[in-house]
Amino acid sequence: MFIEQGIRKENKFWKYLVGSILIILASGIGQIPLLVALMMQSFASGKGLPTDQNSIMEMLDSNLALFLILVSFLFAIGGIYFVVKYLHQQTMIEITTTRKKLDFKRIGFAFLIWASLTIVTTILDYWMSPQDFVITFQPQPFLILLVIGTLMIPIQTTCEELVFRGYLMQGFGNLSLNKWFPLLMTSTIFGLMHIFNPEIEKMGYIVLIYYIGTGLFLGIITLMDEGMELSLGFHAANNLIGALLVTADWSAFQTASILKDVSDPSVAIDTFLPVIIIYPALLFVFGRKYRWTHWREKLTGEISTKHLEHHEHTNLS
Repeated sequence: MFIEQGIRKENKFWKYLVGSILIILASGIGQIPLLVALMMQSFASGKGLPTDQNSIMEMLDSNLALFLILVSFLFAIGGIYFVVKYLHQQTMIEITTTRKKLDFKRIGFAFLIWASLTIVTTILDYWMSPQDFVITFQPQPFLILLVIGTLMIPIQTTCEELVFRGYLMQGFGNLSLNKWFPLLMTSTIFGLMHIFNPEIEKMGYIVLIYYIGTGLFLGIITLMDEGMELSLGFHAANNLIGALLVTADWSAFQTASILKDVSDPSVAIDTFLPVIIIYPALLFVFGRKYRWTHWREKLTGEISTKHLEHHEHTNLS
């Protein structure tokens, strides 16, 4: 029923294209404070404007840069609200979950599971290869990072989930009769969105398998659970805990984290370990806890349009 909530005769696919452009424009407006800060710093230092994210993080204080980068996602969420309400005449809850309101217990459960796994694997990595890390912990910058991260990173991840697992999932549902199409399309676009990340330049396009696989995992748990609460919790834990624990010169964000990874990044089996082993294990855990059934129907079944007939009959009456 999750995809079906966005299936309406008036929801033509062109509206989702227009809506996506409006959301991108809102995000662009949210980047103005960052641009102003960079121009002021460039003028003061006599250096040119940075041309990539690494240069941005180097020109500004890492916490300030992180905050200004994340501000654009707050504007993007405003754009999503505007598009959903006025272009599609839907509520935000309809692109988020089939439940009457957000299930924060589900969000918290997914957050705690992935946060715990991230902390444990980071400790193991440091214990097994201490030469790959440098302890960079400084109390004041870290506390500032903790505040900024706790407030702003969930906004970033929620924005991405609303776009990919909500808005576009239902949008592609209006273009197809089968659920596998919106699932694969949103997962692929989500993965390709990371194509300009610094780690792709370092390790190659093969790393996109990880990002597309992550998008597929998030899409699966959204469809199986009839809502994106689990993906909201997972995504927030992934980005927040990762930013607090480890940074690297080749990562998307350089933060005032506890550790810095100084190893030379390379593609190995552990790069794809989440996609091959951990994500399937999490699907099993979530499936048992929330008693998921009818996997094939929910992931590859036909999208029902019976509610459209009922809606049309109601209007005629």
